[in-house]
Amino acid sequence: MRVGVSGYYGFQNAGDEAILEAIVQEVRARGHQAVVFSNNPAETAQRYGVEAVKRTHPLEVWKALGRIDLLLSGGGGLLQDKTSSLSLWYYLTMLGLARRRGKAVYVFNQSLGPLSQRGERRVRRALRGVPCYFRDEGSLEYGRGLGLEVHLGADPALLLPTPPVEREPNMVVLVPKYGTEAANANLHKLADRLRVEGLEVVVLALQPGFDEPVLEKFSSFTRELAWDPRRVSYLLAQAGYVISVRLHGAILAAAAGTPFAGIAYDPKVAGFCRDAGAVYVDMPGDPDLLASAVLTRRQPNWSAIEAMKARARSSFDQVLSARPQGRMQRSR
Repeated sequence: MRVGVSGYYGFQNAGDEAILEAIVQEVRARGHQAVVFSNNPAETAQRYGVEAVKRTHPLEVWKALGRIDLLLSGGGGLLQDKTSSLSLWYYLTMLGLARRRGKAVYVFNQSLGPLSQRGERRVRRALRGVPCYFRDEGSLEYGRGLGLEVHLGADPALLLPTPPVEREPNMVVLVPKYGTEAANANLHKLADRLRVEGLEVVVLALQPGFDEPVLEKFSSFTRELAWDPRRVSYLLAQAGYVISVRLHGAILAAAAGTPFAGIAYDPKVAGFCRDAGAVYVDMPGDPDLLASAVLTRRQPNWSAIEAMKARARSSFDQVLSARPQGRMQRSR
């Protein structure tokens, strides 16, 4: 079976690449082939050993949708119009085109929102009759309120294997994000505090082309810029604790068994940390509270995280267990 995968892929964003790596891993493990709609199809094809199609080339997309058996939209935070209404339009259009081609479609392990009222109307109309797997309880309830067919899944990146690296208990990794200046400033205060406490601080940025200005402000600390999810997972597995603004700093820490806390610049960060029983603080973050979490080694609920991993596996089993029948309903 050929499984189309639509998301924010080929942009060198470590979180989205981690999702894609996990999806390809799980699709292949079940004997199927992935066809990825990517911003950089040559790089995606070479890196993951898959067929990749330019995601914005209309003719190539239309032809590829004819070759697949089903389309997974996600994972990630695709169904939102906070950053751009054009982004929401793109992902809903991909789903609509696949349905016009007679393919089964799934919203797959995504978050939902933030959405404007107009965005809610568009989502409600476009996803009528579409099975929607959401990766956190908040999105599940939001989707239920919009009248969608909802199922609880989990972020696929939780299924990435833990790298074989020895943990360094005194190493703390901080993951900032460009555009969250107040949170990054508080991360800097936290880094200063942790260094005074005798801990080694590593500042890890996850998106080249965006996060370089953030790293410049941490010039007195060990810094790294990495979009390769394997490298990111290695560093997070090595750490004794992780504090992250970016969602996948927290998710990949959880996958590696490293305790973590989040700064919730977006509801998806709060949603994951809440479901995982992990410490999180709203923007711009409280350095003292976060320092306390690190120094006391405050743990997430590891049983809840194992349950998330089980839901992620189950979601793949459910959508890939049998050859799907095309869903021909069109949005109105």
